[in-house]
Amino acid sequence: MKRQRINKAKGFCFAFAACVALLLSPGCAETQQFKVVEQICVGDISKPEAMQAVEDVLGEMHFTIEKTDVEHGQIKTRPLSGAQTFEFWRSDNVGAFNSAEANLHSLRRTVKLDINQQGEQLCIGCNVKTQKLSLPESQISSSSQAYGMFSKSCPSIQKLVLKPAQKSGMGWVDVGEDDRLATKILKRVEVRISNLQKEERL
Repeated sequence: MKRQRINKAKGFCFAFAACVALLLSPGCAETQQFKVVEQICVGDISKPEAMQAVEDVLGEMHFTIEKTDVEHGQIKTRPLSGAQTFEFWRSDNVGAFNSAEANLHSLRRTVKLDINQQGEQLCIGCNVKTQKLSLPESQISSSSQAYGMFSKSCPSIQKLVLKPAQKSGMGWVDVGEDDRLATKILKRVEVRISNLQKEERL
């Protein structure tokens, strides 16, 4: 009887370890294979055409343009909140970690692109700034009030209704740059420009 229990325990431990290994292995492989792209350089295209291609890509990714400066070759978007799991049509979370982070915290990202002439080519660089919402906690006197730590919620309904003191103390905190999303945007822009050039040759 004891031997059967030991074998069952060993079998469970092995199965659990195998599941953990399967879950972690794609993340490790993804980290090893991912290569950051800091900028792309393209030829046979004008700055206005390149900027239009950039704007089209950003629009497809649901970013809203805040500022466009053709003379200096700069495009900046308004902050976009991180996509949630059910928003399967969005593509601003790159990688499993960023997807989980966007579901656990209130995140937003701002994209800035610089387009400059370098010799006979236009070089496009991308920077994505990520911010996290910092929300002050409310004072609680017992464990039964834990549901109201951040808002005026009740046990049955959770609502984000901030108190006046919290509103004055809340703010967006910079948490770094999202190189993965910047790389994805640049690759999409590169493909779009390449397709435009092919269409012009036909």
